[in-house]
Amino acid sequence: MQRYDPGRQALALGIAFLAGMVDASGFLTGGGYFTSFMSGNTTRMAVHLAREPLLALLPLAIIAAFVLGVALGAMLAWRWSGRHKAPLLGLVATGLALAFLALAAGSAPGYLCLSAVAMGIANNVFTRDGQVTVGVTYMTGALVRFGQGLAARIGGRDREASRGYGRLWLALAAGATCGALLHGTGRLVVPVVVTALAAALFVAAMAIQRRPG
Repeated sequence: MQRYDPGRQALALGIAFLAGMVDASGFLTGGGYFTSFMSGNTTRMAVHLAREPLLALLPLAIIAAFVLGVALGAMLAWRWSGRHKAPLLGLVATGLALAFLALAAGSAPGYLCLSAVAMGIANNVFTRDGQVTVGVTYMTGALVRFGQGLAARIGGRDREASRGYGRLWLALAAGATCGALLHGTGRLVVPVVVTALAAALFVAAMAIQRRPG
């Protein structure tokens, strides 16, 4: 996180907040499945395979959709290297809009899979030399960095590289909380809000990527 300027750090926090909202909405809409937390979906798939194999198809489809989104995002990030943030966020907004249409048509699986594609794409917004520099939809790595920073602080060592990851986790947690609260007002509310938020992040990225950093 610290390698980026404040504008790009704010963009990363915004995407993490968005991911939290989308994940909470997917969890509540789909009955316990995730749109960005693929470890959870993998565990559920494995449990289903052991007990009720047909139920494993949905988490498997979500995982496949997420991987498809990551692959698509990676190819476009390579093609638009150095100016990929805004185009990818534009695709994230488009994917979430399509997910909203699927849910409005009554297809919860379609909503989950299209949202997962969008979240997969989002993980390529912060990449450098083909490698993800900030994971914006999954927080295990961020918590590991935060824990390492805590250890460095206790031990009196330099912790510069570990700064900012606690805020990233808080952003996702706050987004998930907001998503859960808004879901209670109507199942289509969160899809509309996250589509609008992704569009706003696209506009912000358009301005940010013009600046060096």
